[in-house]
Amino acid sequence: MDVTAWLLDSDPALRWQVLRDLVDAPAEQVAAERALVVTQGWGAQLLAEQAPDGRWDGGTYRPGWVDEQRPFFDAWTSTHFVLQQLVDLGPDPAAPQVVRAIERVRAHVRWEHAGEPYFDGEVEPCVNGIALQVAAAFGQDGAAMVRTLLDGELDDGGWNCWAPDDATVSSFHSTICALEGLLAWQRAGHGSPALARALAAGQEYLLARGLYRRRSDGSVPDPRMTMLSYPVRWFHDVLRGLDHFRLADRRDPRLAEAVELLRSKADQDGRWALENVHEGPVLFRLGPVEGGPDRWVTFRALRVLRWWDAG
Repeated sequence: MDVTAWLLDSDPALRWQVLRDLVDAPAEQVAAERALVVTQGWGAQLLAEQAPDGRWDGGTYRPGWVDEQRPFFDAWTSTHFVLQQLVDLGPDPAAPQVVRAIERVRAHVRWEHAGEPYFDGEVEPCVNGIALQVAAAFGQDGAAMVRTLLDGELDDGGWNCWAPDDATVSSFHSTICALEGLLAWQRAGHGSPALARALAAGQEYLLARGLYRRRSDGSVPDPRMTMLSYPVRWFHDVLRGLDHFRLADRRDPRLAEAVELLRSKADQDGRWALENVHEGPVLFRLGPVEGGPDRWVTFRALRVLRWWDAG
């Protein structure tokens, strides 16, 4: 099976990244495909769902229709997670449709936590890490979130969203979100010695655990971290962790087990399945149901393995 052709038979948001990261297509071809993200398919659909007040589905972290008096559940239709998805789709940040959408967010969107402007962030590192990625991708001022993240790093090198409630041990989930945000900020040209130290310490937290094992006894604290998912939302898994180290271009022998776990999951056609869907309401789905070959998961897996094997 021609897996590359299968990947290219998709949405512009995926095609342009396949052309760039797997095909090594000419820059002009990549740019032309990327330009379609705001006018066709998933990117255009997401942008069209934004309300004039800058929000998606009436809320910032959770949609406006959520009843806070009922038990917590995840929903992925609100502003924060739509912006996370928009970053992954990768529209040109200079496209007028994107500029208008981000201007609305900057002008109007506030966190439910204490009414903070979206790009100032709030208190939880998993939230701020994702929002910092958004700021970095779309040229916004995320300095306040960087300060909050640096101040909130725990003694073991990672982060935990329960730290404001006195948690002292880091979480895989919070740590990967914080690392992604800080790395995106650094790659956008905003590096500093303090940021570099925090990145290195957070990466060491994950490396010391092989991306998915307890440091104490090598056991797997949650089998879902060995399962491949997309979209990732706020959840950590081995593919998300490996993709972070790919972007950081940091090869380490302690990643080898996770790489081989990923490699072992390919089917006979060289495709990877969507093993774990993070359930919750969505505006629309990006692929098939759980269990079948998935283009996003396959693309991300191939991209990681191409990087690793080139080393």
